[in-house]
Amino acid sequence: MKIRPAQAADLPAFFVYLDDHLRDNGRDGAPLFQPLSRAQSQLPPGLKVTFVEGLAIPVGQAGWRRLWLALDTRGSIAGHIDLRARPEPLARHRALLGMGVHRAWRRRGLGAQLLATAVDWAREEDGLKWIDLEVLSENRPAVGLYLRTGFTMLARVSDMLRIDGVGHDLTYMTRHLR
Repeated sequence: MKIRPAQAADLPAFFVYLDDHLRDNGRDGAPLFQPLSRAQSQLPPGLKVTFVEGLAIPVGQAGWRRLWLALDTRGSIAGHIDLRARPEPLARHRALLGMGVHRAWRRRGLGAQLLATAVDWAREEDGLKWIDLEVLSENRPAVGLYLRTGFTMLARVSDMLRIDGVGHDLTYMTRHLR
């Protein structure tokens, strides 16, 4: 498995991968891993723009984003991880994390490899001190992975989101980089 930074030219294939990935969200007894309706199996267009524009913005400026892709031996996307600017202007020393692993590669250690890649990169960025994330609390595999890789649980907010008419708790986690 090769993990490498994504370039703008990778984004069309990445968006196809994400749409496929979203089809698994809460399906066949699996927990929701994205705060989206089960019926929404495509990335919202506005989110695509944040990836396209964010890759070109320098780290530390509003709207920046960095993306890494895990590629299998055929060059297909097996997983991804991204770090992005927090929306709060006074939190530029923190990044938000997002990630996903293709169904064929789950529970094989790829998530931990992706996290290590992003953490190593973030440690080299002078202005970054923390990585934050939000995860649906029912997604126990993800919560467990984050805890095993050095994230600390900050809070669990009951009934934070209403997805398909059902309340879901949201867990906030963080990892200090130094």
